[in-house]
Amino acid sequence: MKKVVILAMENSVLSTIASPMDMLLQAGVLWNITMGEQPQPLFDVKIVTADGQPVTALNNIPVIPACSMHDIADVDLIIIPSQGFFVEVESAAHGERVAWLRERYQSGVDLASICAGAFTLASTGLLDGRKATTHWALTNQFTKLFPAVDLRTDLMVTEEDRLFCGGGITADTDLSLHLIEKYCGRELALQGSRCMLVDLNRTSQAPFAVFIPNKRHNDEAMLQAQEWMEANYKKSFQMDELATKAGLSLRQFNRRFKSATGETAVKYLQQVRVDASKLLLATTQKTFDEISPIVGYENVSFFRKVFRNSVGLTPLDFRRKFGKFPQH
Repeated sequence: MKKVVILAMENSVLSTIASPMDMLLQAGVLWNITMGEQPQPLFDVKIVTADGQPVTALNNIPVIPACSMHDIADVDLIIIPSQGFFVEVESAAHGERVAWLRERYQSGVDLASICAGAFTLASTGLLDGRKATTHWALTNQFTKLFPAVDLRTDLMVTEEDRLFCGGGITADTDLSLHLIEKYCGRELALQGSRCMLVDLNRTSQAPFAVFIPNKRHNDEAMLQAQEWMEANYKKSFQMDELATKAGLSLRQFNRRFKSATGETAVKYLQQVRVDASKLLLATTQKTFDEISPIVGYENVSFFRKVFRNSVGLTPLDFRRKFGKFPQH
């Protein structure tokens, strides 16, 4: 039986404590009961806090731990729940948790984070040079604090060197199924998927994401270029026009733009246009052929490929999933 600890903190999102606890505790139990077989629990799950005292979840519900994290002698996996968007990485309590997590990992314990829990995991330094994910809306904040991490917010779940991350808050279910499959095999994960009515194959955050441009930099010329693109994305223009506006060569412009924003200028413009097209797909009944030139692409076939690569869905599938008008 795998021994799992969930490290609860002040302002933890309660569902990212309760959901993985329920998912793991039901592995080998709920399916067996449903099939008329003897339950065979596969996980022992406990909630702990740094000092063994209760903490208050983000929704003001108290979380009562089994004990202090320092009282845990034997554990296979530690899960770090989300703290919503209330991320703090400088307090003494945070430092204590980070040191404990680093020590446990070095002793052979696996570590997993959910949503903003990745900030705590990244604070250990263990994610440097490794793949990780968090909620797509936290991308700019995370990369500023942890530039050495290979952040992949297009992914729902990541795994590398015994370090696991789940993207958003409800990605706790995706992470839980991933962990069940990792420790117990795919058949057990499929059983959990069927019992909990959760899709086992949900791999990408991309369809849900909204482009949030990084404007937290001090390059005024690049900020003006960003704002010009956002105001004029419907027009047809070349990047050398923007370079000229900034008084730079195209090469200098591209280098400075990537340094300031984290994106190439071409990719930035594509994302602005894709987001504009997503809004039109969701809120109007215009066809994609009609939308493409409205957002600056005369070549509909090319833009369809750009859209699919960016969103992970075809325009039609995106409309079916997020459109305000019923699709038949």
